[in-house]
Amino acid sequence: MPAWTYHSEELTEIEKEVLFRRHWQIVCHVSNVPNPGDYMCFDMVGERAVVMHGDDGRIRAFHNLCRHRGSRVLAEEQGHCKRVITCPFHGWSYGTDGQLRNPAVPDSLPKLDKVEHGLKPIELDIWMGFIFIRFKEGDQPPVSELMKRHEAEVAPYQTESIIPAYDRVWSHEMDVNWKAVRDVDNEGYHVPMAHPALQDLYGKNYYDEALVNGTNRSVGAFTESDGRLWSVKNYKKILPDRPNLPKESKRKWLYVGLFPNTVISFYPESVNFYHEYPVAAGKTIQRGMSYRYADEDRQLRLARYLAERIDRDTVDEDTQLIKWSCEAMESSAFDGIILSDREYGVRCYHDALRERIPVMNEEQAPAFNQVAAVNAAYGDRKAAAVAE
Repeated sequence: MPAWTYHSEELTEIEKEVLFRRHWQIVCHVSNVPNPGDYMCFDMVGERAVVMHGDDGRIRAFHNLCRHRGSRVLAEEQGHCKRVITCPFHGWSYGTDGQLRNPAVPDSLPKLDKVEHGLKPIELDIWMGFIFIRFKEGDQPPVSELMKRHEAEVAPYQTESIIPAYDRVWSHEMDVNWKAVRDVDNEGYHVPMAHPALQDLYGKNYYDEALVNGTNRSVGAFTESDGRLWSVKNYKKILPDRPNLPKESKRKWLYVGLFPNTVISFYPESVNFYHEYPVAAGKTIQRGMSYRYADEDRQLRLARYLAERIDRDTVDEDTQLIKWSCEAMESSAFDGIILSDREYGVRCYHDALRERIPVMNEEQAPAFNQVAAVNAAYGDRKAAAVAE
């Protein structure tokens, strides 16, 4: 990808619309909202969503936006409502199904339809217990359809029985372009040099598969050695046998990715997700959550702690690499990259980006305020070619 695509604010606004509002975004797991009235809020690229477990047992998603003056109706990241959602601005209230219940001082207002003037719904889909939303209609199929090819491998992890390992979603801000995060995450070529713990854990047994129909997969099968590093050595030693898993999954880490920005990791002792999204061209938020098994005993808890130590070291190492990669693109000496065959996942991912936002094919940045126009021109040419 040309360097300008990592530093253009105009392009970032197009990415927000095309890639983030119109593609599926993971919010949480059903275990984060287990009871009627439980909710989880999620803000991204100027949008505000709330996932709500309704009193009727159904899980829905709404824009966290009062129909009166646009205030947030729920201010906390997660919590519980008793039957009614009440806007803190003027007191308009809504049911947990999103319908308008009672506008404050109704005699002072025109007659309002409880459905039409209820909270605006957001498209929602659930896959293996994970809740995804889409702010605007796009051309992605339902998540359950996109991820279907992974279900047989994921099913033994019994994700219906996982619960949050911690009270809150974790998140942190990074002073980089969001694509630089994906570029590092989409290849394992750097693992032997950059990640001592992962190399100790699975070494040459790690491999990435390219993006196919919107999803990809990576696998790290543990080496037979005991491990040299403290966390790895003790993790391999302490990790108990998991009878629910087939033999090939008992000693491996599995990662399943969903375009454009979501990864769910399946470990013998835990399940996690993480994703990133842009605030600006040079500012990104990475967000995620960890889950444990409801029947977790002391041994399994200790194994999860050790796996988290390995992951924390890996995240710190990757964060530095991402920062250096992003900085390089502002240098006068930067003239593109050379990809190894082992970085084929990066190439496939870039191809998918260019397919959706064709202005990324431009080697030089379009003139100021012309990125959207150039991108639209690509679409016009494609439509004309199809018509011919």
